[in-house]
Amino acid sequence: MRVGIGYDSHRFDPSRRLLLGGIEIADEPGLAGHSDADAVAHAVTDAILGAAGLGDIGMHFSPDDDRWRDADSIELLREATAHLGESNFQVVNVDVSVICERPRLAPHVTAMRGRLAEALGIAPANVSVKGKSNESMGWIGRGEGIAVIAVALVDRVP
Repeated sequence: MRVGIGYDSHRFDPSRRLLLGGIEIADEPGLAGHSDADAVAHAVTDAILGAAGLGDIGMHFSPDDDRWRDADSIELLREATAHLGESNFQVVNVDVSVICERPRLAPHVTAMRGRLAEALGIAPANVSVKGKSNESMGWIGRGEGIAVIAVALVDRVP
C-alpha cells in the first residue's frame, strides 16, 4: 500500500461557475484556472498519482496544452485513475479537506463523494469530503479563494 498527498488552490473568479468535486454549486463565484478549476478533483488527482509514483496532474494534463482548456476535471481524474490501473494500482480510499470561508459545503458533500467515487472506481463510503474554515485568517479567510488537501491510499492490483 502507498499513500499520496495532493494540494490545490485557486482564486475566485466571479465570471466562472463553481465546480467542486464534480458538483456545480450555484450562486457562488467560480474559480480561476486553465481547466474547469475544480480544486477538489485536482487535489485528489495529485494524491492518487503521487501515491502510485506517477508524477502530478501537470505532467499528465499540462496547463500549457490547449487540449485541457476548460476540461472537465472529473474526466481528468477518471483518466488519472486509468493510468493507475495501467501501472497495476487501484485506489483504496481518499480523504479530502476543503479550506474555505464559503461556500458552505455540507449540503453538497454526499453528491461530491458520489461523483469522486464514480471517477475513482470505488464506493462512496471510501471517499471522505469535509469543509474547514480558515477562521478568517489569511487569503482564504479574506474570501479570496479556496485550498484543498487530499490524501489517497492506493494498493497493488492483486
